Amino acid sequence: MEIAPLGDSALIVRVRESFDGAPDETLNAVLATRRLLENAQLPGVIELAPAYTTVAIFFDPVLIVAAGAKPNEVFDWLAERIRKVISNAKEVRADRIKTSLVEIPVCYDAEFAPDLEEVARRAGLGAQEVVDLYNATEYRVHCIGFTPGFPFLGGLPSKLATPRRSTPRKEIPAGSVAIGGAQAGIYPVKSPGGWNLIGRTPLRLFDPQKKPPALLRAGDRVRFRAISREEFEQNKL
Repeated sequence: MEIAPLGDSALIVRVRESFDGAPDETLNAVLATRRLLENAQLPGVIELAPAYTTVAIFFDPVLIVAAGAKPNEVFDWLAERIRKVISNAKEVRADRIKTSLVEIPVCYDAEFAPDLEEVARRAGLGAQEVVDLYNATEYRVHCIGFTPGFPFLGGLPSKLATPRRSTPRKEIPAGSVAIGGAQAGIYPVKSPGGWNLIGRTPLRLFDPQKKPPALLRAGDRVRFRAISREEFEQNKL
């Protein structure tokens, strides 16, 4: 296990070296590490952010000094305690890590799916076949990033993998459901982006007034369900 500085008020714990060979096993290990660190309630720790193979730990140096660290040894002081927490802990079973199954309603009308035909062409399928295959799959949130609440979803059928657009769009509407390479994702807020848009959900994936503000979190399972344009308008938040 490697622990490295990430600026002057964060560090990163590398849980696994690679993600590609065993994505679910790696994600479970990352989530288990986050759980251990959450339960440890280490002094000065503000936030834990899991990613593909790592957990980033954001901390307040002033609070860590107040807890007993020398000002020039904040990183070493915290890193030592992190190592102890992880090395002394019993293995956390994946089936005991709390996650949710979230259903995302999606309207696949042409107005919301400007890249659906291109995805279908590359896959050698009809547009409806792409939608059916996309909806038949259960995905898993590997991490949240890029913009607040953006879920990077693993589990996309390999037949639907589509390279990112050569020219990104300057503005993508919030709720856009997309494919980028071998991953699926949902744009939670209006932003630029280069993924292929195949539909749109009326759900609000990020609301800063809520706790937690993001609808999804790392480890959650996701399924998509097709809805009509009428249902989209009725459920638009």
